[in-house]
Amino acid sequence: MFHVLLVDDDVLVRNDLRAMMDWEQLGFKLCGEAYNGVMALAEIEQSPPHIAIIDVNMPEMNGVELNRIIKEKYPSIRTIMLSSYDDYDYVRECLKNDAVDYLLKHRLDEETLCAVLNKAVEDMRRKDKLSKHPSDTEARVNPEMIRDSLVDLIKGVPDAAKVLEGYVREIGFYSGAVCYAAAAVQIVPFLLLTETYSDVQTNRLIQQAVDIIQQSLGDIRERTVVYVEDGRILLVFSFKERSEHIVVSEAERLMSKLQHALEQFLNLKCIYAVGHVCGNLSKLGASYCSAERILGLSASAETSGLPISLDETVPHTASVYPQRISLTIEEQKQLLFSIERLDLDAVYQLIGSVFASFRNQPVYSHSVQMIVSEMLYTGNKALEKWMPAQTAEGMAGMVPSRTELGRIASIGELEQWLKTYYSHLLDSMKRNRAAGPYSRHVSQAIQMILEKYSGHITLELTASAIGLNPSYLSRLFKEETHSTFSEYLNRVRIDSACRLLESGRYSIKQISNQTGIPNYSYFFKVFKEITGQTPQAYLNSLRGITAKHETVRYVE
Repeated sequence: MFHVLLVDDDVLVRNDLRAMMDWEQLGFKLCGEAYNGVMALAEIEQSPPHIAIIDVNMPEMNGVELNRIIKEKYPSIRTIMLSSYDDYDYVRECLKNDAVDYLLKHRLDEETLCAVLNKAVEDMRRKDKLSKHPSDTEARVNPEMIRDSLVDLIKGVPDAAKVLEGYVREIGFYSGAVCYAAAAVQIVPFLLLTETYSDVQTNRLIQQAVDIIQQSLGDIRERTVVYVEDGRILLVFSFKERSEHIVVSEAERLMSKLQHALEQFLNLKCIYAVGHVCGNLSKLGASYCSAERILGLSASAETSGLPISLDETVPHTASVYPQRISLTIEEQKQLLFSIERLDLDAVYQLIGSVFASFRNQPVYSHSVQMIVSEMLYTGNKALEKWMPAQTAEGMAGMVPSRTELGRIASIGELEQWLKTYYSHLLDSMKRNRAAGPYSRHVSQAIQMILEKYSGHITLELTASAIGLNPSYLSRLFKEETHSTFSEYLNRVRIDSACRLLESGRYSIKQISNQTGIPNYSYFFKVFKEITGQTPQAYLNSLRGITAKHETVRYVE
């Protein structure tokens, strides 16, 4: 009978744990309870339990500190941590101090608790066995040797299989295994998520992911987690069971568990695939390649309804999808132009067009993430150009954080996130342009002009929307901007017209309509009053600069 100590300051939690299962029937006995770490240490000193279930957050001495002391003074006691929070710093600290597992209270049930208790017993027996044979494998285990040789194996390094098999024999990994399988895990979209990270931040995220997955899978001697590159992780399973059906089912169960753990503790979405089962370690490279192919085909298979194949003749991802690696020059110009005009509809249209060109590719595709990175870079440059540095820094907090990318698992979600990003960006730029040194009412009027100048907008409509008398708004607007409402509106319209002319994509009549002045003659009159030249002369002057004063005939 294994003795278990409950340590939690919440009496309801202790009651729930006591009632959760028939402890003695399952081979365990509740030997005591404590309300905090200090009381727990006193209990342990009097009568050490085999296992302690410890709450992370407690008064006087919290569970993290208690777990550390138990490891130092009572290394034979196995600890299981409980918490209401999924904070990774807590998780890592507890696992570093040899906790068997870290469980969330609101997800705890009889099956989970029983499994972790049995895991603690197995761990206790293994450590007891090793302590009796200090010259055995424990003292000589270096997981990095195995991990390095596994990476060499999947990358096709000559003799990597022989080196791996030698290490495995030497340190006792995969003992008694009769078959193996490799799996591939992809954090999506990893490149976009870490693009603005320092090397230290990226390495920390990678280490966190590897730690969480390894803890989720259990003993490294039976299941080994290895980071490969670009958010891709290799998993190696060894099995003592010969039934391929049982092996595949168990691998899928474990993969689903780790997928949940990554999302729960690190807020990271991942996709995974398990490769074919093989009879010896030298075939693990082929098993991993088959898992990579499944990942490469999964995006198109979901959209086409086709079954996923493990056929060795299926080409690698890079040859399945025709890839583009960047925005075209025209797309870059169009995006910048739309941002400058604060034209969200045009930005949305461009995003939709770009995404349509790679919608059949997986979201973690390098080319997809490079193109989206370009679009984010363009947005950031616009923020720096059109807003003062100190204001841009403040407004940047209103743009969606890249950490949100960790939750994205599909092209559709990525497209929607990018649209949300630009919606917030343009909204911030509009508010910044409207704010200036003006009062709240005048800022609101300017923002309405910026949003609606291409359509029908008047002083009366604006005053009504703001809730002011038109005469009062007119006087207030003139006092603060030194322009009448109509003069300010026309300057915004002509400024937009100049940018449209500079784009070279529209005729003068089209520009007249797009800027909210459909009367062609009146458009010419207002344009000349503000710029000092006609639209045609302005266009010719632009062409003269770029074409060394070459005369260009413009067709209206």
